[in-house]
Amino acid sequence: MPLSDFQAVIGLEVHAQLLTKTKIFCGCSTAFGAPPNAHTCPVCLGMPGVLPALNEQVVALTVRTGLALGCQIRQTSIWSRKNYFYPDLPKGYQISQYDRPICEHGTLRFGDEGDGEEKSVRILRIHMEEDAGKSTHEAGGESLVDLNRSGVPLMEIVSEPDLRSSEDAAEYLRTLRDVLVYLGVNDGNLEEGSFRCDANVSVMPKGSAVFGTRAELKNINSFRFVKQAIDYEVARQVELLEAGGKVTQETRLWDAERGETRTMRSKEEAHDYRYFPDPDLPPLHVSQAAIDAARKALPELPRARLARFQEQYGLPAHDAKVLTADRALADFFEAVAARAPDAKKVSNWFLGELLRLLKEENVALGALPFTPAQFGALLKLVEAGALSGNAAKGVFAQMFREGGEPKEIVDRLGLGQVNDEGAIEAAVDSVLAKNPSELESYRAGKKQVLGFLVGQVMKAMKGKGNPQRVNALLRQKLGD
Repeated sequence: MPLSDFQAVIGLEVHAQLLTKTKIFCGCSTAFGAPPNAHTCPVCLGMPGVLPALNEQVVALTVRTGLALGCQIRQTSIWSRKNYFYPDLPKGYQISQYDRPICEHGTLRFGDEGDGEEKSVRILRIHMEEDAGKSTHEAGGESLVDLNRSGVPLMEIVSEPDLRSSEDAAEYLRTLRDVLVYLGVNDGNLEEGSFRCDANVSVMPKGSAVFGTRAELKNINSFRFVKQAIDYEVARQVELLEAGGKVTQETRLWDAERGETRTMRSKEEAHDYRYFPDPDLPPLHVSQAAIDAARKALPELPRARLARFQEQYGLPAHDAKVLTADRALADFFEAVAARAPDAKKVSNWFLGELLRLLKEENVALGALPFTPAQFGALLKLVEAGALSGNAAKGVFAQMFREGGEPKEIVDRLGLGQVNDEGAIEAAVDSVLAKNPSELESYRAGKKQVLGFLVGQVMKAMKGKGNPQRVNALLRQKLGD
């Protein structure tokens, strides 16, 4: 059977670091990029005799996520010890949740954003746990351990094996990442490892309902690598089966440089970890009142906002998708659109000048030196004919770099658009007098000459003439 006769079966386990200032069971900082082992204490180093103290914000952020994904929130959940040895796990166990996680049975929908079919993936569970440290393997053979990450709070979001292609897996991850960032629970940074995933991959003949033996691909930290790793693993398993072999349940590591997966260790089952309730942490109780308050405080999520932008503002799907991809950008757009007469023109400015300058100047949206009201005032100047489109771009660039009121910048730089009929007529008459041959060509039917004459009038007025009035007066003088 060729590769096309097999169906991939994919489930994803996403590890998302929560946006808390301190770790899950101690007061050490979670800030990324500190010198190795700078953010540690006896608790996160696993010293004998220390006791964990739960960071309540971890629970609040996890409940928020569970509600956003339609999960049932378990009001009493249990902390468990997951026992295994690894150099970057100082206690020899990880505090996690096992048979009674805080969130279960949700759904994530993706696709169908104006360009495809809506799909959904069932969320099996979301549980809280502490992150492990990080091992670094030096070229000389030494292995170094940095425990700054040890104890950073994690949510593990486990999907059912509902995905059937690497493309869908990558799109699921993008959608989940957008939701977590919108919720303010995760920064979505794949490069720093704060959003990463394991992929459980198996294959079965098309038409079969019996899943094959799965392999787990560990700690993949880019959407591109997820797709590549799954595609490689599917092809590897099909080739193995076609040769008469059997797929072994194991954990495999994705080697991005070689473009292949390779065996890391045999896959452990739950009993291998010897889970048992953590004796230092009592059962976690979340009140119904806290759950109701968290539900009420949920923000509008990306898919709902995408649909509303198209309906409320009349935006094309592409515009709405770009604007709602980032919550801060969407918030800023709505603040400007509330002060401007035409939402589509606001969108054009955002997708054009604003995003271009943010990228070129490497500036964060939150660091802009102008307000939505000032942006709206600039657009009103253009709409009123007091400023040409090209001049407005120059004013916007000035606002982007230094801030300021657009009207003051226009006056200071002398960029105001001339609407005075007398001044425009004088410039038109002068241009027509200097270009008699073009005038005759136009009257002989060569209508494209009009563009040349408009350009000459605008040049004579140093770009300040109102283009609509210049055009209308020229046509009048030419006899149209």
